Amino acid sequence: MTVINSTMKRIWFFALLTLCLSPCLMAQTTILQSLQTEVAGEGKVTIHQDERIAALIGTTSNNALISTSADGQQRILKTTGYRVQIYAGNNTRAAKQQAQKHAQSVKELFPELTVYATFAPPRWLCRVGDYRSIEEADAVMRRIRASGAFKEASIVRDQIIIPL
Repeated sequence: MTVINSTMKRIWFFALLTLCLSPCLMAQTTILQSLQTEVAGEGKVTIHQDERIAALIGTTSNNALISTSADGQQRILKTTGYRVQIYAGNNTRAAKQQAQKHAQSVKELFPELTVYATFAPPRWLCRVGDYRSIEEADAVMRRIRASGAFKEASIVRDQIIIPL
């Protein structure tokens, strides 16, 4: 009798666990797509809107965001990756000017690289590139250091932008 009870408890536990985890295992879609999904025995939802609004919503999956620009043409992927940090200052006006100066210097020396001079409280940062792997970022960091202008370059994890 106790063997049957423990077996039944295990079956119920795994059934409940499967039921709870099944939404997490399904592919992520936009809220608009999930609203318009047809389910037997339920009503049907139809959404009439401009495509640009749907483009602003985007989809999320595995810590990434896929969206389109306002004109509906370009698709980008925002995900976690790596950048090369060449400057980090405080939140003063001088630090802002230094971050912009470093950004301009990188643009002159390496015009093919994407440069970001941003304020991430409490400091101004100047970061370069959008790299999915640390190896890609390391190769660029070595090139930047070899130029002699940015000896303090280091690799940092950041949210990167990848055009599709």
